[in-house]
Amino acid sequence: MSVAVAADPYFQELFADRIGGLQYGKGNEIYKFEKIKRAKRKALADYPDRGLVDFGIGENDSMAAPEVRAKMALEIDRVENRGYADNGTDDYKAAVARFMKRRFQVDLDPTKQINHCIGSKTALAMLPACFINPGDITMMTVPGYPVAGTHTKYYGGTVQRLPLLEKNNYYPDFDDIAQDTWDRTKMLVLNYPNSPTGQVATREFYSKVIDLALKHKFIVVQDAAHILLTFKGDALSFLQIPGAMEVGVETHSHSKGFDMIGWRIGWVCGNEKIVQAFADVKDNCDSGQFSAIQRAAITALDDDSIPKRIHTKYKRRLEKLVAILKKCGFSCDTPGGSYFLYTAAPKGIVGGPTFANAEEASQYLITQHSIVTVPWDDAGAALRFAVTYTAESEAAEDALMEETLKRIGNLKFIF
Repeated sequence: MSVAVAADPYFQELFADRIGGLQYGKGNEIYKFEKIKRAKRKALADYPDRGLVDFGIGENDSMAAPEVRAKMALEIDRVENRGYADNGTDDYKAAVARFMKRRFQVDLDPTKQINHCIGSKTALAMLPACFINPGDITMMTVPGYPVAGTHTKYYGGTVQRLPLLEKNNYYPDFDDIAQDTWDRTKMLVLNYPNSPTGQVATREFYSKVIDLALKHKFIVVQDAAHILLTFKGDALSFLQIPGAMEVGVETHSHSKGFDMIGWRIGWVCGNEKIVQAFADVKDNCDSGQFSAIQRAAITALDDDSIPKRIHTKYKRRLEKLVAILKKCGFSCDTPGGSYFLYTAAPKGIVGGPTFANAEEASQYLITQHSIVTVPWDDAGAALRFAVTYTAESEAAEDALMEETLKRIGNLKFIF
């Protein structure tokens, strides 16, 4: 008996090439994170009495601070918060200016050099619309957050990948870039503290980037989502460096440093004309974040004790994880920043399987030992461990570390 194959809808041929065109929805390639989800389901089915030790979750495990939630409860009932916020409330922008001055000694005009965004992801999606024409290039570090690159391609541009390698201390190597590439480059997107490598930027690195931007005429977008989770030295804003205001902007997020995952609030700051271009594009994309959320976010911006508590928690967790993984044979150290630990993936196990790449190593750890990591094979085989697992106390953190050691401590990994 033959099975009827459903015909394509009439609009199948109307899908834009940027999302696959005629082949949209027909691809067999499985997204990395979908593979992880499937492996997790298999591990839970095969070992129902053995829970997952999940180092794959990349979002804060705590709710926003009680004082922030209390402020939200008040603001949500105020009639002045109804309606569209458009390009942001003046008091939120003023709070950002206070924060940038207090934390980074950066002076900003809140009316001209700051604009809110519905999370920094949306800012990174919109900024290419300000600059990229067909044939233009956005330079981006890899591994990394792909959103600005995805939207660059949507506008007909291309992405120049800059691998972050251990031999270069996880900084991009600009020395071998051809002049034609420089000539077509409109944007350089950076992310420090870097996700996932954990490297932090230096003044010297940022100064070099500024010199290159002025020489080759491109703008710089520095994604500072993890800046409040800086563990090596003081947190450094790109805008602290002389010349930065001439060439770029920095995007910030309330998610990581303020435990405000899901609130969708952040900001873009820096060069006045670039901020204005972003605001003009934004005007045609959204009508602003709910004013009550912006005003609750002001409470977070004005209270330095909130990010300090979060910083202490994730630094402690990273130090515990590093100690356990070293006992298991990994070569790793506490990262300079972020709540991720990025370390070389094992190539196999003595007397056991071998792994062709990080994805195979990650799948083995999930399916055989119920330990979840995220694989990266963009610039060498590496595993990303996140310390945003759910644990309500330090004792619970210690128990999770002990369980990790129990499961893989006797394996003889090959690196």
